[in-house]
Amino acid sequence: MPLALHIVALISLALAIVCAIWIAQDERKRPQHMWIMNLVWPLCALFGSVLVLGFYLSVGRAPLKTEQHHDHHGHQHGHGHDHGHDHGHNMSGPTMKTVAKGALHCGSGCTLGDIIAEWLAFLLPAVAVAFGWQWIFAEKIFAVWVLDFVLAFGFGVAFQYFAIKPMRDISRGEALKEAVKADAASLTSWQIGMYGFMAIAHFWLFPQVLGTELRTNSVEFWFVMQIAMLCGFVTAFPVNWWLIRIGVKEAM
Repeated sequence: MPLALHIVALISLALAIVCAIWIAQDERKRPQHMWIMNLVWPLCALFGSVLVLGFYLSVGRAPLKTEQHHDHHGHQHGHGHDHGHDHGHNMSGPTMKTVAKGALHCGSGCTLGDIIAEWLAFLLPAVAVAFGWQWIFAEKIFAVWVLDFVLAFGFGVAFQYFAIKPMRDISRGEALKEAVKADAASLTSWQIGMYGFMAIAHFWLFPQVLGTELRTNSVEFWFVMQIAMLCGFVTAFPVNWWLIRIGVKEAM
């Protein structure tokens, strides 16, 4: 493995972890209005690093707890403020920052699912076998992708449920159905971008160009995964715009 790539991967991962920890700590003093977003921001920082940190500081950071209490008290007396809450729509459709939040909301579930799936299949190869390795797929990566998708979809639906249920006056069953509907297209479009870049890295870039294997227990693998997740964000962005536009997904 080239030393320069190893160093870049170490720096990128370390910086992302620092950003995720900083956001998580900041959210303790400034909890998100929608509690699920307290998980979304640090999880997305694991791949988006300073980009997600900058976006969080720009549009995602909530007021301090004391300010939130004051604002709530003000609303009770009929003179509260909106604090710039973005309702996500204008005459031409959802705003760019609303779509970005929606895509990141999807990406957080993908991130959590992919981390668990990759390490689970690496530490327990029988899991990859159960999902098709050696009897459906000759390449282990395809079986892991199936597991990736299942877990990412499960987390994604859960994350969507906890966004939709508090914002709509509907039953739990209806909220779950709406969550599945909202996450199916969004997650699939994200995974297409992520899988696409991982395939390029796994089958061409590392074996053909660098002459080495991309292994799960290497910092290079997770650095490539960071880039793959950013590719997922790009492919999911237009789909999230459309889903928010037609009202299938809630504006964050």
